[in-house]
Amino acid sequence: MTGFHGEYQSTIDAKGRFHLPGSLKKQLVEGENRFIVSRGFEKCLTLYPLKSWQSILDRISQLNDFDPKVRQFRRQFLGGATEVELDAAGRILLPPTLREFALPGKEIVLAAALDRFEIWDASKYKQLFEDFSADAFSNLAQEVMAGIKNQD
Repeated sequence: MTGFHGEYQSTIDAKGRFHLPGSLKKQLVEGENRFIVSRGFEKCLTLYPLKSWQSILDRISQLNDFDPKVRQFRRQFLGGATEVELDAAGRILLPPTLREFALPGKEIVLAAALDRFEIWDASKYKQLFEDFSADAFSNLAQEVMAGIKNQD
């Protein structure tokens, strides 16, 4: 997998559903219509194709059950995880508890995050970029990417 890319806008309807944008659907493996949606970091939701979710579960299952931090992490990370399915109209229904956690408004942004998508309240997502200067981004990139060798 080369990874997902892009930012996509959508709207949550009165029943808690949103349309998965067509250009995002084109990035999915053909026939992929089941996902896990869970609480993300920084008050967003995360939408995982089942294959990506299984990889994460495999890693989490190897953690030490006797470590209280592991148990707390599992509660926080896995607690609200819910399987959702793309309906015939191309919509996904978000559970009310997850909507309440991260999506106070109706306008959302789906932002690519390699093997998954983050689902953000549109105003919160916009604020992320308004609050982060170009210099701060440059410094962050330098720090995060410092250990990666150029493979050109």
